[in-house]
Order: sequence, then C-alpha cells, then structure tokens
Amino acid sequence: MNDDAPRATDPLVHDLAGGPADPVDLDDALARFRAVAAAEGLLDVAFAPVDTPVGRLYPVRTEAGIVAIGWDRDAVLEQVAASVSPRVLEAPARLDDVRRQLDEYFEHRREHFDLPIDWSLTRGFRRDVLESLHALPYGEVISYAGLAARVGNPGATRAVGTAMAQNPLPIVVPCHRVLRSGGALGNYSGRNGVVTKRFLLEHEGALLPLT
Repeated sequence: MNDDAPRATDPLVHDLAGGPADPVDLDDALARFRAVAAAEGLLDVAFAPVDTPVGRLYPVRTEAGIVAIGWDRDAVLEQVAASVSPRVLEAPARLDDVRRQLDEYFEHRREHFDLPIDWSLTRGFRRDVLESLHALPYGEVISYAGLAARVGNPGATRAVGTAMAQNPLPIVVPCHRVLRSGGALGNYSGRNGVVTKRFLLEHEGALLPLT
C-alpha cells in the first residue's frame, strides 16, 4: 500500500467527491484571484469578451493601453502572449472603458474612440500607416493609395494593404474605412470579410446600402 496515496478522509478528496463547486463560489474565487494577480503585478495583459452586431470581440489591453482586438479568442491571445507577455488573464473590470466605448459606437452614441493605445504589435512603416489611419474621422473613407500618400510614401500601396490585413486593432483603428481606388470595398480581415466591412461603413453612413 502506498502511504502517500490520498485517503478518503483527506479534505481534497472530500471536496472532489462532492462534485463541481457552486458557480457563485467559483465566480467569487476567480474575482479574488484576479484582484490578487493585479495587486501583486502578476497581470500584464487583460482581456474580456464584448458582444457586438459584428460578432463577439475580444479586446486586450496592457498597462499602456489597448493592444489588440480580435474575433478569434485563441488567436489574439496567442499573438499577445508571444509578442507582449504570457501573463494574460480575463479581467473584465480592466476593460470597462473599452467595452463601454464599443457599446456606444455600435449604438450610434460615439464617433471617436478615446482610448490609450499600446502599439506594441506593430512598428515601422506599418505603425506609421495605422497611426495615420487612427486619425481618419468617423464616416470618411480613403483609398490605399491615398493613405500611402498621407504617410509620405505614395508608391507603397501594397504595403498599406498589408498593414490593413495585419491591423491588430480593427474598429478602433478603422481599417474598414480604407477602400480601393474607385470606391470598391477591397478586402477585410475581420470575421465575415467584406460583409462586416460593408456593415461598418453603412453603420457610419459612409456607404449607402445596396438596393
């Protein structure tokens, strides 16, 4: 007989035999864990889900600001964990302002996101492009060529397209406002592709619905 084996009277065995914990107790334990992690500096990156008309989004933020938004939870968290910090935790309270502003945007009560941005996931020319795009007003559109010219490199249309495809902050950094020359929608890397792009443009009054 293995003397190290847990006995039926051990507290752990007793608790496990009792089945799953009460959901309320579990929620309370998670809340306390998040609070302790934040207080002890163990939480570098926080995320939380947000339900929107274009699907469930997962905004992610660091101490510096919002660093990513994605539709695919695992993909966006893996990107942030690999490039920013592996200490990632779901902490809705840390995303209260982000979630509120996204709600306001989709309810037609906000035209500009007033959020600090952490640009850690982009650099160089792509960062220049995204910072310039971030300043493009609500409801306005620009071509890939126009955006390239705006950052001082009019021949870099293809590179601008790559920056749009790799934009870590869709909606907040509005890559949906970038169209092909002549007004064609072009591509969109968010969920449902150009369907979502058209929805966002119509939402902002930048594009009339098809009749």
